[in-house]
Amino acid sequence: MSGYTPIDAETSNRRLAAAALLAVSAGACLGVALSHSTMTSTLYAAPTAVRTQPTTAQIRMQPAPVHARHFAADMTPEQQTVAAAQAVPFTMETAVAQPSSGSKLWTLLALPLIGAVAGFFYNMGRSEKKVAEAVPLQAMDPLGVSSSDYYTRLTMAAATAEYTNVKSNEIFEEAKTIMPGGVSSPVRAFKSVGGNPVVFDRVKGAYAWDVDGNQYIDYVGTWGPAICGHAHDEVLDSVRETMVKGTSFGAPCELENVLAKKVIEAVPSVEMVRFTNSGTEACMGMLRMVRAYTKKEKVIKFEGCYHGHADGFLVQAGSGVATLGLPDSPGVPAGSTAGTLVAQYNDLDSVEQLLKNKDVAAVILEPVVGNSGFIPPTKEFLEGLRELTTKYEALLVFDEVMTGFRIAYGGAQEYFGVTPDVTTMGKVIGGGLPVGAYGGRKDIMEVVAPAGPMYQAGTLSGNPLAMAAGIKTMEILQREGSYEHLDKITKKLINGILEAGRDAGHEVCGGSISGMFGFFFCKGPVNRYADATASDTEKFAKWHRMMLERGVYLAPSQYEAGFTSLAHTDADIDRTIAIAREVMKEL
Repeated sequence: MSGYTPIDAETSNRRLAAAALLAVSAGACLGVALSHSTMTSTLYAAPTAVRTQPTTAQIRMQPAPVHARHFAADMTPEQQTVAAAQAVPFTMETAVAQPSSGSKLWTLLALPLIGAVAGFFYNMGRSEKKVAEAVPLQAMDPLGVSSSDYYTRLTMAAATAEYTNVKSNEIFEEAKTIMPGGVSSPVRAFKSVGGNPVVFDRVKGAYAWDVDGNQYIDYVGTWGPAICGHAHDEVLDSVRETMVKGTSFGAPCELENVLAKKVIEAVPSVEMVRFTNSGTEACMGMLRMVRAYTKKEKVIKFEGCYHGHADGFLVQAGSGVATLGLPDSPGVPAGSTAGTLVAQYNDLDSVEQLLKNKDVAAVILEPVVGNSGFIPPTKEFLEGLRELTTKYEALLVFDEVMTGFRIAYGGAQEYFGVTPDVTTMGKVIGGGLPVGAYGGRKDIMEVVAPAGPMYQAGTLSGNPLAMAAGIKTMEILQREGSYEHLDKITKKLINGILEAGRDAGHEVCGGSISGMFGFFFCKGPVNRYADATASDTEKFAKWHRMMLERGVYLAPSQYEAGFTSLAHTDADIDRTIAIAREVMKEL
């Protein structure tokens, strides 16, 4: 965790007062020292041209040889000549008379006042910079600590400032009186890890700052969209350029065409695409579309997979539902979930049993689970689903809201080489702005209005700001080395955390794919949601709080995946691992 940056008037005033007092004190000390440092020198013989009356010399010199410091009265003329030759040169001021007591008092008063004024202007110059630049954490020892243990040095560097959350607590307590639970999305409330959430003030690159001034290395990345790093300069520039033309048109926009073509070019299954405002909305539209296309009502989802908060999906849904310990959500009519069947992830037999009657419209899944923690599929499982859905005349749908453009540019379907019929997307394709999309084969997509009879609409769908941010984000991701960087740093991070846990005697398991990772406090392996529930969630809660207080921001639930970005550096990863080692030992 780094030091703090003044961001408000109160803090700035306190710093100003402290600087002034320090300057006054320093000046006073200097004044006293100077006023008592004068002495009459008889060792210096001024050249004839500048010789005056007996002088007062103000001396600043290095120690001379001992014999050169004897008083002249104790030396012979020959000794005085030798001493003068060996003396170290010094600075001397001459005066006609000795300073009076009044001039000494003036020295005592003037110098601290000058120091105070200088301190005032120095602090004013510093306070103009209200927001700190996001300086990447360096793989070095900022404290100058001498230690043979590299991780020890990094951990000590992380403990240079005291953690406080006074302002966050105040804001959250007020929020609870005006918003349900004090948040706009349940998992943000920290219910499963205890304590109050921190309230963010700003983000940049791989870092986040809260309202108390604490800096964090962020591995949530606004739940996935910040794959290029928070507030990426090029993305912001693109949004600014677009904003001056308007924030929303409610009419066709050329930028929709640009982003649509980039999505179609990148994602193997997509021939046409419809933009929405969120992943939930994309999944709602997808669900209605697959039923309309197949003329069947039943769909299969998997235990622990989350596809948004639409009624039909809130059955054993993982994510926030799992975090809060709710089997379903009150308020969902029985009829809404009657057509939703639930299978076990990574278990083809459980799927085939539900498909045999050929009355299923689609099999829908997260190709890599991120809403029960990080749970990867076996390639055989995905390939088997492709074969089974074809055999039993159902559509295969990949919900790539989380994995899309993250584990590969073409998503999980590119990474695993398995092409579904329909894909839902979100997060990354909006570059941090609200967005969602669903797409697939042209013959399926053409049932969507106005091309077909299946109705779906949205006032802000395809708004120019989200389109501009998404276009620039995808351009950045296409640059050479992007996914290699994500894969390298994420593997290093999760391997370091797992090693730290095992070295400290904890049972841990986990893994990563490109810029997505997760781990569990259990022996493992974790292949499905039921396995994930064996994790020690109390230990995770302690781990999360201790990491938070040391400057590492992780998803506040055992049942959520974590994310890295192009902005994360090796130094960020090293520091995180160092802190993880310390925390694992203290758990």
